[in-house]
Amino acid sequence: MEISRIRALRGPNLWSRNTAMECVVHCTPQECDFTQIPGFEERVRARFPAIGGLQAQGVDNLLSMAHVLESAALALQAQAGCPVTFSRTHATVEADTFQVVVEYTEEAVGRRAIDLAEQLVQAALQDAPFDIQAAIAELRELDEDERMGPSTQSIVDAALARGIPFKRLTKGSLVQLGWGSKARKFQAAEVDQTSSVAEAIAQDKDLTKRLLHAAGVPVPLGRPVQDVEDAWAVAQEVGLAQGWPVVVKPQDGNQGKGVTVNITTREQLAAAYATALEHGSVVMVERFLPGHDFRLLVVGDQLVAAARRDPPQVLGDGQHTIAELVEQVNRDPRRGSGHGTALTKIRLDDIALGRLASAGLTPESVPAQGQRVVLRNNANLSTGGSATDVTDDVHPAIAARAIEAAASVGLHICGVDVIAESMLKPLEAQGGGIVEVNAAPGLRMHLAPSFGKPRNVGQHMVDLLFAAHDDGRIPVVAVTGTNGKTTTTRLIAHIFAAQGLRVGMTNTDGVYVQGRQIDSGDCSGPKSARNVLAHPEVDAAVLECARGGVLREGLGFDRCQVAVVTNVGEGDHLGLNYITTVEDVMVLKRVIVQNVAPGGYAVLNAIDPHVAPMARVCTGQVIFFGADRNHPVMATHRAQGRRVVYVDAAKGCIVAAEGALKESIALADIPLTHNGSIGFQVDNAMAAVGAAWAAGLPWEVIRRGLAGFHNDSANAPGRFNVMDYRGATIIADYGHNPDAIRALVQAVDAMPGKRRSVVISGAGDRRDQDIVEQTRILGAAFDEVILYQDACQRGRADGEVLALLRQGLEGAPRTRYSTEIHGEFAAIDHALERLAPGDLCLVLVDQVEEALAHLQQRIAAV
Repeated sequence: MEISRIRALRGPNLWSRNTAMECVVHCTPQECDFTQIPGFEERVRARFPAIGGLQAQGVDNLLSMAHVLESAALALQAQAGCPVTFSRTHATVEADTFQVVVEYTEEAVGRRAIDLAEQLVQAALQDAPFDIQAAIAELRELDEDERMGPSTQSIVDAALARGIPFKRLTKGSLVQLGWGSKARKFQAAEVDQTSSVAEAIAQDKDLTKRLLHAAGVPVPLGRPVQDVEDAWAVAQEVGLAQGWPVVVKPQDGNQGKGVTVNITTREQLAAAYATALEHGSVVMVERFLPGHDFRLLVVGDQLVAAARRDPPQVLGDGQHTIAELVEQVNRDPRRGSGHGTALTKIRLDDIALGRLASAGLTPESVPAQGQRVVLRNNANLSTGGSATDVTDDVHPAIAARAIEAAASVGLHICGVDVIAESMLKPLEAQGGGIVEVNAAPGLRMHLAPSFGKPRNVGQHMVDLLFAAHDDGRIPVVAVTGTNGKTTTTRLIAHIFAAQGLRVGMTNTDGVYVQGRQIDSGDCSGPKSARNVLAHPEVDAAVLECARGGVLREGLGFDRCQVAVVTNVGEGDHLGLNYITTVEDVMVLKRVIVQNVAPGGYAVLNAIDPHVAPMARVCTGQVIFFGADRNHPVMATHRAQGRRVVYVDAAKGCIVAAEGALKESIALADIPLTHNGSIGFQVDNAMAAVGAAWAAGLPWEVIRRGLAGFHNDSANAPGRFNVMDYRGATIIADYGHNPDAIRALVQAVDAMPGKRRSVVISGAGDRRDQDIVEQTRILGAAFDEVILYQDACQRGRADGEVLALLRQGLEGAPRTRYSTEIHGEFAAIDHALERLAPGDLCLVLVDQVEEALAHLQQRIAAV
């Protein structure tokens, strides 16, 4: 068994809506039926018994090694705690070759699961050992490192519950919610509207305390100190002289690092001062407030959760040592080594040892039955503490003080640390106070408290970022098809811009925002789509979705408001990536239709037999378009009172109809169609009308947008650009497949031309028969054919494509002159030299921008 390719499908794809790893797996003939390998299945199950739990997925009916790889990779992730359920193995047209698809939640984990599954298979084949527990532990640890922490995940989950899309911007916790101009960003529990000034204030504990005191919020006495002598003087001043213990902590600390509480002696203070200096440059001394440690979470102007935090501790049983008791506590599956779990493991570090020593204990001590042994003075969860939810106990006066504290600092999300005996009465009445505010509070204690009711605090944070009923989405129109998709994409974007929206567009020519090109080249893939959806100045996105990007990585969005499919033809790179038939192309193109939002529309070509059936998989509604309103698909849809777009030839207009309602647009007012004479441009215009209608744009805007779109090299380069050269007509187009050539021939047949010539090359990544068919079609329609070789042969040898083109011209019924010219520009110049007034020349360009610039230069020189 050999894996020749692994791809990460990061969005909705050919196989499912889930993210997945796709592998191409080659097996030997014997491996294609593993039951013929004596003892193989038993050896696999002996090494990984959990694989037998996937019987519903077909494990007991495995046929090939590829199926074993699939099942093992899925089960390994599931055993590691990853929430994955989908996998599939598909036999390709290539003998003994399979496509294996396995869902993942974290890409690195999915890739490693494939590697480990392959190792398992090889171990079973060779009857070699395989440590399944080590493999699962490795995946579990990798998943914990890769996945979002519980605080970040809770906000993302709350956003998804409201239908708000998200994008993880870094490997850490920086996340974008929403798209384009509606997007918001947060990092852990910090939101983008909070200023860096507020965060800086929260880091300065002395400044924070002074601001809170000025606002009438109770805080402990204390201040920053210069050295140990100064610390002792402040300790005497604020507490020790009156019998109150003190607290020593870094002025700019976090997560309880370097904090020592309940200090009563000079020796303790000196040690605490040294500890604080390890975690900060300035040390503070404050009066120690007796009571419990509470964390209050303020979001906006509301207190949304509260928890009592208890320091890490163990309870003696009279039998086990403290070290053994700690080990028992750490076996709790909720405890982990980082922030990815609900609780953190207790550590017997120097601080814990010092706390034990102060109580006359060591890790080897055996505490009595029921004896509580505290291992740290602070109660932070990050140091092994636990939490009890007390949200329902918070007195209104305490909630008010917490909200005032957050407002005084300027924090939109704030963790307020309170020391008090109870939450049931005001702080002033019990000598309690606010000891700290936190700009990026951890949410674990509220999401999964050790005791009490969990609180969905992520929901409150999403409500802070987005108004009610706002899903953070901008209109997204996805366009695909074999031909016409780029022109249709550009036309739709133009109509949206006529509405005054800032439009982001991707197509095979580049990425555009508000008409400005920000990237060049073929940008019809998911990466470009994600870039547009992340752009802060985009109010609507129109995205061309080519086959290659969908195969390579899936879609760049989770769902779209409108999906447009122009057509499906034979020339769409058949033979590549196991897409070998028109039916395969249809299944691939319909991915965008399958991912239409429930309230959205699919705009489908009713006349195309491979497009119309896509309506069955659309989760939204359907608008059919087609020139013939009496076509059975159109007539049925219209009779059901649903939306259709068609051509009324008698009146010379495009009609959009829904039940008794009709809107018409004269073809004469749509320059793209040349008064309706270019059939495929009429189809493109109908598709654009359907998309704009589906998006809810006003009809006056749709009409204005259509009227203002001119099919020149600026608006639609290489898409039937018509030019005049010394009285002859030149048409420049990028069509490079048989269906496109047929449509072009039909269009130019309707245009005047005495002598007709064509300049053509062929793309090397098409099938032989597709390249031959192009010149076979042209040989019946043009008097002269001028051949040239593309700058990039795409895997073909020099002259190979030209030989196929010549083959198509053999016996051409109309062509009287044909020649081969080296170089695209030289071929164009040769064609121009032969033109006379009244002639027509179709130039099928390869290097679109360069060829159009060359033509413009030649025309300008006349």
